[in-house]
Amino acid sequence: MIRGIMRTFLAVWITLIMPLAAVANPLLEPWAGPFGGVPAFDRVRVTDFEPAIETAMAEQLAAIDRIAADAAPPTFDNTIAAFERSSRTLDRVLAVYGVAGSNLSDAAFQEVERRMAPRLAAFQDRIVQNRAFFDRVARVHESADATALSPEQRRAAWLLFTNLARAGARLGPADQAELAAINEQLAELHTAFAQNVLREEDGSAVFLDAEGDLAGLPESARRAAAEAAEARGKAGTWAIPNTRSSVEPFLTFADRRDLREKVWQMFVDRGDHGGATDNNENATKILALRARRAKLLGFPTHAHWRLEDSMAKTPTRAVELMEAVWRPAVQRVREEVADMQALADAEHAGITIAPWDYRYYAEKVRKAKYDLDEAEVTPYLQLDRLRDGMFFVAERLFGLTFAPVAEGVVPVFHPDVRVWEVRDRSGATVGLWYFDPYARTGKRSGAWMSDYRSQERLDGPVIPIVSNNCNFVKPPPGEPALVSWDDATTLFHEFGHALHGLCSDVTYPSLAGTRVARDYVELPSQVLEHWLSTPEVLGRFAIHCGTGAPIPAELVAKIRRAETFNAGFRTVEFLASAIVDMKLHLAGDEPIDPGRFERQTLETLGMPAEIVMRHRIPHFLHLFADDGYSAGYYSYLWADTLTADAWEAFTEAEGPWDAAVAERLRRHIFSAGNTVDPEDGYRAFRGRDPTIDALMRKRGFAPPR
Repeated sequence: MIRGIMRTFLAVWITLIMPLAAVANPLLEPWAGPFGGVPAFDRVRVTDFEPAIETAMAEQLAAIDRIAADAAPPTFDNTIAAFERSSRTLDRVLAVYGVAGSNLSDAAFQEVERRMAPRLAAFQDRIVQNRAFFDRVARVHESADATALSPEQRRAAWLLFTNLARAGARLGPADQAELAAINEQLAELHTAFAQNVLREEDGSAVFLDAEGDLAGLPESARRAAAEAAEARGKAGTWAIPNTRSSVEPFLTFADRRDLREKVWQMFVDRGDHGGATDNNENATKILALRARRAKLLGFPTHAHWRLEDSMAKTPTRAVELMEAVWRPAVQRVREEVADMQALADAEHAGITIAPWDYRYYAEKVRKAKYDLDEAEVTPYLQLDRLRDGMFFVAERLFGLTFAPVAEGVVPVFHPDVRVWEVRDRSGATVGLWYFDPYARTGKRSGAWMSDYRSQERLDGPVIPIVSNNCNFVKPPPGEPALVSWDDATTLFHEFGHALHGLCSDVTYPSLAGTRVARDYVELPSQVLEHWLSTPEVLGRFAIHCGTGAPIPAELVAKIRRAETFNAGFRTVEFLASAIVDMKLHLAGDEPIDPGRFERQTLETLGMPAEIVMRHRIPHFLHLFADDGYSAGYYSYLWADTLTADAWEAFTEAEGPWDAAVAERLRRHIFSAGNTVDPEDGYRAFRGRDPTIDALMRKRGFAPPR
């Protein structure tokens, strides 16, 4: 009761007092400038975030109170559309806040993040627990079929009703109070977990003192290691930072086995060292709170709650898919390990293949079996040219062209960021694309897509603003950035997410772009990966960094022949993480010791000793930085089942550039957003439901019996 009174007082105080200071806060101003307005990254300070978020939250709560108190009967416009409009200011503020958290996180920002995380959670609960508002939404939803609503309006009403109900809108006051407390605790723990991982990645590296320590590394990796050491105040040495983009090339090429083990150990033990950045206790607490929340919401486990609104619908269906793929994947790993061990024995290495050997000897096997050397391919994979190759694909498939925006026209949050204007076939501007390719301190690891502004036309056309962010190693001035084949695939993957946002063609922002079921959102990204290896893309854009010659046809043929090489490793390291995720969240209120649970689950699965999970529990950001992929890491496999089947729609027709198939892909998947049920959308594209057969063919596995 006292907490509720204090929150009400705070909201009133913010509403009355904060606008006096808002003039000086650029985050609260409507976006100005070209392209319908752009984020004012050049004017924002860390101290702006907290007051801006508080003011924007109060503004939306006041708007929802007005909706709830409206004396007029609830309609789509005065309830659902009004809710869509209520978050305009907060959406803008949180877009910039999210950019800072992902790309520019420092001690000052992290302090703001720790304070704001529980407040944002409490804010969301105040919306969910506004019973008068929920009742109006429910009445619109329940009468949708009897009123003259369009299919998209019915979908928007259903989605808002469903989200509120799933978040606890129908609970009694006591349960809602407990739920709110749980959500605030989870927000604090999610933030602590993510910040611990970032501190470990920023704060650790393996330093190499002698030239001999670099044996086997290509020149580009040597230069990157020298620059990393210099940036850390140790010029004249070499450093392997604790990020995937630096660790994996070292594990692939470094001849020194002891150093491979040291680098591998540093990377896999993130968040598991004890002390201030250890995440085991955070993970345990998060799991317990999620289990209790699921029970409050009427579900047996967190996994059942999370999957209810997914394509899979139930954990059982997700587990069935993973188990169907696990067995042939493990069998393939045994074959891969046998090949590697035989090669190591032939070299008289005197070792048994260990996890820190896998990439190194896999590369040797690739050379022996396919005459394919990754070091031979990498010089053709220049980042800038691959980016142009992505633009080529976007134009051929969807008629989108990308024109660089002149420097200074659009503010950016870091000098490495560049911006492109995106136009359709008619020449009309349909969006902006920001590209932030390089690793740096304060930037979270991995690669991702963000939408700063969703496409909509609720009150007139609004173009989307999206970004792709990666962690490639920045080259010395004047030299091209070279990436591995896996990194090039990741680049196309994330661009697929960006195209999903850019192609969006809906009315309501809640239904736009990538705001679809978690196990469906990876379909556009994973299907776009296929175009990287097409002759048209490689022939035009895989250009040697030294000679300027295009990649030879025979090298392309080798790449194609080796497409399923190492598929066992890639599938098992992913599936181990996905299965552990699901079992963690099916454990209910069983107390979890992360280390013991991880070991026991992998032993039961029969995890090959030569591989570890792609993401171990103490640094599994997909699961513990927020709820996003919790009990949902399987989504990549579910979506790849769709992806493999969708790609075969092209190969069964006239090939990768078939115009009719591309148009169906654009209309029913890339442009539709969440306006239709994903199963219906996929069926409209493909003409039938997907099967697992295409996935097994794609990975080179035997079909399920």
